[in-house]
Amino acid sequence: MSPQHGTFSPARGGGRPRRHERTKPRPDRGSSVVNREDLRADCSACFGLCCVALPFARSADFPRDKPAGRACGHLRDDFGCGIHARLRDEGYRGCTVFDCFGAGQKVSQVTFGGIDWRRSPESASAMFGVFPVMRQLHELLAYTAEALELPAARPVHRELRGALARIEELTRGDAGSVVALDVDALRGEVNPLLLRASELTRARVPGRRKDHRGADLMGARLARADLRGASLRGALLVGADLTGADLRDADLIGADLRGADLSGADLTGALFLTQAQLNAARGDTATTFPPSLERPEHWAREASAGGVVDA
Repeated sequence: MSPQHGTFSPARGGGRPRRHERTKPRPDRGSSVVNREDLRADCSACFGLCCVALPFARSADFPRDKPAGRACGHLRDDFGCGIHARLRDEGYRGCTVFDCFGAGQKVSQVTFGGIDWRRSPESASAMFGVFPVMRQLHELLAYTAEALELPAARPVHRELRGALARIEELTRGDAGSVVALDVDALRGEVNPLLLRASELTRARVPGRRKDHRGADLMGARLARADLRGASLRGALLVGADLTGADLRDADLIGADLRGADLSGADLTGALFLTQAQLNAARGDTATTFPPSLERPEHWAREASAGGVVDA
């Protein structure tokens, strides 16, 4: 796995996994057919799938290679992570910037009904195949649900609700049907709706809005830049200096923020910003962002050490 593929809080320390009961989807803020809490990773209800199903390669993000389907050596018997508190110190930065968007518990407790791949090894191959597909579906669910919370995007709310309902239904399929899905085609249908929701929302921002969609801004010097309402969709911002930048209402879907310095930056109202993106970046107590996200713990440690980290 790689930071570009999302972010997560890997096996939060441990404890026995609790059963995540299948419940009837309930609307969120009256506009969604899913509960947004179900799109947040609940490692206690997952059988450590991110630590087994996905591969990683020795790099700045991982200290060694691991093929898909093989459990990480730090995965405990209770599916917790044996080095969770010191992942970054041990070289597993990639783990701290991956998010399954709740796909782990969906596969573990819904698709496979609570079957433990260790106790039922015959289920392992199918479970590991479903997980990466389910993660992509849940990521789409998260973005679509967020778009439905944007008042200015009301003209496309009906289509967004239809897309949300359809994706949610697909996540409830059996293992075979999920693996057979053409997720790229599904993204092709949903992305135009997300883009329209973004455009409608950013159109309220006064002045000229910059378009850096897909731009290579790796290591760019953007300190105190006016990027309010800008499109940074899919932009490469690895190691960029965004200290004090105005990123209010900017569209950050898919932007690569690994090692980007967000110290003092204002990301209030940023669109489609994920916890994984924040975890991959650097920041400080002056960095502001949507209230649904949390300030990464390593920001405080890096600031106390002088703020010097590798991109």
